[in-house]
Amino acid sequence: MRNFLKEVLENSPEDWIKLTTHRLDIYDESQAKTQFLEQFDRLFQVNNTDPSALRELPTAYDYIRLGHPLSSVLEWSVARINDLDPTHIISFSSGTMPILAVLRKNLLDRVPTRIYYTGELPASFHADKLRQVYGYDFELKKVQNAEEVSGNEGSSVFISKQEDLWKMERNPNIDFYITIHPEYGSVVTIHGENNAGYISEIQHVRRRETIAMTPVDCYAALQLLTGETIDDTSYDVESDKKFVLDSIREITGTTTKPLLGSSGLSMQYAIMMGLVDDALKNHPGKKIKFVVPPNCYGGTNDQARRVAACLDQVEIVDLPVDGGHDMVQGVETVLTEIANADAIPYIIAEIPTNPRVQVPDLSALEEALRKKRMTPNGSVAMDPVFILDQTFCPNVRFVGEGAILSTVRTISYVSGSKFPSGGLVTAGYCVGNERTNDLMEIVEHHLNLCDNEATSHQIEILASQLPSMNQRIEAAYQNTREFVNFIREVLPDAKINFVSEELANQGFTPSVFSLDLPASGNTEEEREANKRALNLKLIQLMIAEIPQESKFCVSYGQLKGCYWTIPATSTQGTTKEGDKDYIVRVSLSPDVDLELHKKVFLDFVSAISTN
Repeated sequence: MRNFLKEVLENSPEDWIKLTTHRLDIYDESQAKTQFLEQFDRLFQVNNTDPSALRELPTAYDYIRLGHPLSSVLEWSVARINDLDPTHIISFSSGTMPILAVLRKNLLDRVPTRIYYTGELPASFHADKLRQVYGYDFELKKVQNAEEVSGNEGSSVFISKQEDLWKMERNPNIDFYITIHPEYGSVVTIHGENNAGYISEIQHVRRRETIAMTPVDCYAALQLLTGETIDDTSYDVESDKKFVLDSIREITGTTTKPLLGSSGLSMQYAIMMGLVDDALKNHPGKKIKFVVPPNCYGGTNDQARRVAACLDQVEIVDLPVDGGHDMVQGVETVLTEIANADAIPYIIAEIPTNPRVQVPDLSALEEALRKKRMTPNGSVAMDPVFILDQTFCPNVRFVGEGAILSTVRTISYVSGSKFPSGGLVTAGYCVGNERTNDLMEIVEHHLNLCDNEATSHQIEILASQLPSMNQRIEAAYQNTREFVNFIREVLPDAKINFVSEELANQGFTPSVFSLDLPASGNTEEEREANKRALNLKLIQLMIAEIPQESKFCVSYGQLKGCYWTIPATSTQGTTKEGDKDYIVRVSLSPDVDLELHKKVFLDFVSAISTN
């Protein structure tokens, strides 16, 4: 097996390490990991490591935050060495998040948990915070080795810090065996068919609150497993990190310390749990209300509701902001309601919105956020914290000194997998204005607690890509504006959601737009069904005619090509059906053959016109 893996590493497609997104048209979500591994295992049985055979394997996951080919190969290897089912092996970039994943399920199922460990617990593991803020209940027990783990009611988790992630001691009393590498992350092994119900729950934590072990680190772990000399990937972390933090300050116009997470959702999770911590400490007994647009990016929506599911004092309030709804009016309404309940308001919103690419009246938004409101007992209501996802426009200065949102407590975050890294890594970052200094310290604490900081490799990529980010944003916007104008000309009946020229002059220059295709039919149901069929027809034509550039995936901000998706079936995967958007979302890069895309789109228009 090790010899086979050596050749796999030597012949693996470059995309396995370098891509953060994969094609959705060759991806079956219901078989995200198993489909890849079944075919990979067939290659093993016949000892086929040909590069072309590896390239033809189906997409393991649609986004490497959740998993990817190399994480699947690592998990397959650990399973084969230990004679286990690969679906029971899950790798994490974080050392502590697999522990938190077990604790989360046991909290919801009211199952007691005993955590056994040798030596010292991970430095990031803060037992008091996990009990007080996250609501987790567990018992800690230090042992000399795995043999000392005894049978007890509930779950037994054994933690071992070691370099060889694939080695484990056998003990039938251990339900979850977690090996933690000092650099690469961790691997959790789920033992016993009676614990199979934990698999999807642990996977979902990896999907929403953290990330899988990164491709680069999986590659290194596999080199270690096969006895190969590990590639020299020494990083100048201190220098790279200082450069990245300085670059983010310059881009955002802020003076506070930026924070770097392993992904945008890792960053958002630290923000949410940091704010919960602050509320519990400074405003005990008050309800915490997270205000979230119901149709925003599925990860944001899902994560917020998952936090609320664990904590009695946290509730979700819907904030309709898209498709004819006005964000400012919505903010005014919900803040008045929360003031009447004497609760603590935290608002999560995207600007521009996704997928309709709308920007609210920022002056009116600032006024609504800053407005003093009273509680029923006559006291001043808690002022909100505005948590801004500005991934679509990371170049806009929202929170720097004198900026539009500098007067209200605002924390802004960005998914670094988009423009900041050019699609090369999943890292995320956040900044706060001067009014959030105390909050940012607590957010940083929870980022560390979850061991969700950006990796050394991620920081190196950000250091190389951030200096050109604003120029790439401008070039991609120009391509998008030209393509939008062309579509308006050749298909005037289509409804296009994109920023106005006026907004673009203010700095809002996204390179994504959404497209409502005109569809015929005698009833609303017929028209909707025909539109959905047209969506797929357009995307499939683009991919078929321009396979070297057009992709069916959720990407944005990549260095090259054009990316197509239907939000309802991708980014809004966990959003309620009534809030989903069955439209086409298109994003263009700075480097794209625009004339060819125009030609193929015109072919599409001609085809639907003759039908």
